[in-house]
Amino acid sequence: MAKTHNVTEFIFLGLSSNPEVQKVCFVIFLLLYIAIVLGNFLIVLTVMTSRSLGSPMYFFLSYLSFVEICYASTTTPKLISDLLAERKAISLWGCMTQLSFLHFFAGTEIFLLTVMAYDRYVAICKPLNYTTIMNQQVCAFLVGAAWIWGLVHSLAQILLIFHLPFCGPNVIDHYFCDVLPLMKLACSDTFLIGLLIVANGGTLSVISFIVLLASYVVILLHVRTRSSEGRRKALSTCGSHITVVTLFFVPCIFIYLRPSTTLSVDKMVAVFYTVITPLLNPVIYSLRNAEVKKAMKRLWVRTMKLEQK
Repeated sequence: MAKTHNVTEFIFLGLSSNPEVQKVCFVIFLLLYIAIVLGNFLIVLTVMTSRSLGSPMYFFLSYLSFVEICYASTTTPKLISDLLAERKAISLWGCMTQLSFLHFFAGTEIFLLTVMAYDRYVAICKPLNYTTIMNQQVCAFLVGAAWIWGLVHSLAQILLIFHLPFCGPNVIDHYFCDVLPLMKLACSDTFLIGLLIVANGGTLSVISFIVLLASYVVILLHVRTRSSEGRRKALSTCGSHITVVTLFFVPCIFIYLRPSTTLSVDKMVAVFYTVITPLLNPVIYSLRNAEVKKAMKRLWVRTMKLEQK
């Protein structure tokens, strides 16, 4: 079938059709989005201005926080504005743009989380060679590779979806453009596309999640012989990473490992990995990391002193 796009725009059903619920959701998600931007920006600013946070772990953390801001910004502002709009519309090209950026930042985040697990493995299991292995050039290369991987993942997803013909209807039972809701609207067989999406999204998430968990298991087994203080510090650091990894990957696996079906709960799960996870990232890393908390306090003191002058 030749590719046809008779549909020029899509209509979102959003989270709820109840006007009162929409008003409450508007306030909630507006506050959550502000917290996401400010919290993650605070981590980026703290790492950039603190000499005590010069290790590769915090270098990667600052990029992860920046990606979280961008990732949440692909869907949340549109969600917030649509909660007050009578007609929740997005153009075909706007939909494809949102889809591409969503998977670009998601793919980048997956790679960054994997890099952070490798960094912790080297730091804990090979401490004497840590500065040699994770030097500045290697860290810059890994961050660049994360952006490239995100781009490749995004291009694969957008090419698969853009190839589909959309000739009506144009109502999406969601609050943003994603591969599964769009596949339901395609007027052609999507079985093969579904398999490719499983390979590019679902299977990738499962394999990455297993590799990440396995790496942290190796780390935790290695620290059994350390002193109690060394074990405590390693467990605290790895605990933060494992929490973030679990919060991000479990919802993604739930969504993208079954592309042929969509469930009513999908929108709530999507809220979790597009809004809640970026919100919890700065909370988890700041509250469970003494060095980050100290650096934030020093940044606050310096800021207050500058305002008093």
